[in-house]
Amino acid sequence: MSHRNIIIISEDCRRLEHLLASEFAEAIGPKSYLVDLRSELQRAVIVDSDEVPYDVITMNSTVRLRDLDTGEVETYTLVYPGQADIAANKLSILAPIGTAILGYRVGDVVRWRVPSGERRLQIEEVLYQPEREGALHL
Repeated sequence: MSHRNIIIISEDCRRLEHLLASEFAEAIGPKSYLVDLRSELQRAVIVDSDEVPYDVITMNSTVRLRDLDTGEVETYTLVYPGQADIAANKLSILAPIGTAILGYRVGDVVRWRVPSGERRLQIEEVLYQPEREGALHL
């Protein structure tokens, strides 16, 4: 995973910290993706929802990503684990790609480790961001 400052809205941070402290996280134990998410939250710049730039990936954002090695373009909506459905392109924050893209901006290249080495995705576009649209997280 890349290690530059990311931007997370305070409500997302609060909910994600709650998720990490939940019985769900406790039941699945000390997994690397939970450690990665904790690390992301610790290094994040936390802002109010009305201060987040419109090109930042927040929870429930829909984004278009380009794999820089294959050229493949993927579109995902970043969601909480209970809403995840990869067949519908709803990507859990606990999936490696989900944790990796949270808080990044259009144009950023996200790198993270995978069993075969490293993957690199460029954030091409934030197609939908709830804060930009004035939508409240429910």
